[in-house]
Amino acid sequence: MHLISPSKVIRGHKAWASAIDDILKISQKPLILGRSNSTKKIRTQIQDDLKNKHLNVVNANLQYDCCREDIDRLLKIATNNKCDCIIATGGGKVLDAGKLLAEYISIPCITVPLSASTCAGWTALANIYTTKGQFIEDISLKSCPKLLIYDSSFLATAPPKTMTSGIADSLAKWYESSLTSNSSKDGIVQQAIQISRVLRDQLFIHGQDAYKNYKESNQSWLNVIEGNGLTAGLIGGIGGEKCRTAAAHAIHNAITQLEPKKNPLHGEIVGVGILIQLRLEEMVNNNQLASQAIRQLFPFMKSLNLPTTIYELGIDVFEKDNLNKIAEFTCREESEIHFLPFKVEANDIVRVISVFERQKIPNSN
Repeated sequence: MHLISPSKVIRGHKAWASAIDDILKISQKPLILGRSNSTKKIRTQIQDDLKNKHLNVVNANLQYDCCREDIDRLLKIATNNKCDCIIATGGGKVLDAGKLLAEYISIPCITVPLSASTCAGWTALANIYTTKGQFIEDISLKSCPKLLIYDSSFLATAPPKTMTSGIADSLAKWYESSLTSNSSKDGIVQQAIQISRVLRDQLFIHGQDAYKNYKESNQSWLNVIEGNGLTAGLIGGIGGEKCRTAAAHAIHNAITQLEPKKNPLHGEIVGVGILIQLRLEEMVNNNQLASQAIRQLFPFMKSLNLPTTIYELGIDVFEKDNLNKIAEFTCREESEIHFLPFKVEANDIVRVISVFERQKIPNSN
């Protein structure tokens, strides 16, 4: 079964205003879910617009990432207030929490992304973390959101680093799916891989201009944010699990188990994971084309001010047994690392990351 897309997608300038009539057909008592203080102004606008249409609005915020503790608390709020819809407004973890919450109480979910950092507004997936931000598992949902409202005027208010983080996360669609699913005989999967290749090319073409001219009137910016939030989701919907994740996301999940000195975004960690995946291909699978891919990707990531080492994410792998912790979690039995077409063991991860980090961090021991 393929859960390909939301029932309806409304995109573009002032998409929110265009979507209100659709919301009225879905809900009379929605719970508006948010988190960040930086998005409070938009959430207040959303609330006021719905109240002006005589909807009985309930507000709630995530306290942590998308975690069990938050979901349990929000379930009580939604059920006690007899909410008939969840409107998730924010970044990827807010959107995931909204989708999961809606599924648990069998009501529709409307997603309103407020940054172009992930495709979480599109997908039938939710990632679960601890209260400290450590990845636990991803959960496949029964459906994609009922309605996705992708308002470029909202997205233009997000910090540029959320968009560049989204670029890295979107690029992973190509680097992971082309490796894990390239030999698939399934025509639909092959089409998903080719869409991911086109998306990669568009991100390379438009990414720097979108970053330097971060405004809604810039067509490059529009192409990039819609690639991050819409096309990336479509690829996973068409291609399925193996077109979504492999080594880059497995390494992301492992890195979240540690305590970084910084607060890196999901896509920033995934971007470093892509580079490490390419080094795995080169050093473990003897794929010389991988080194050429690194030479293309590395300067592009640098031009977007994206991290290119684990150290730049705020973690020294040579301290506190961090390297072994990353290797063990990356290679656990249920890890996506095993989607790779060659075997990777914990000692391979240790060896590759040791070389990877020492090449780029001065004075490493």
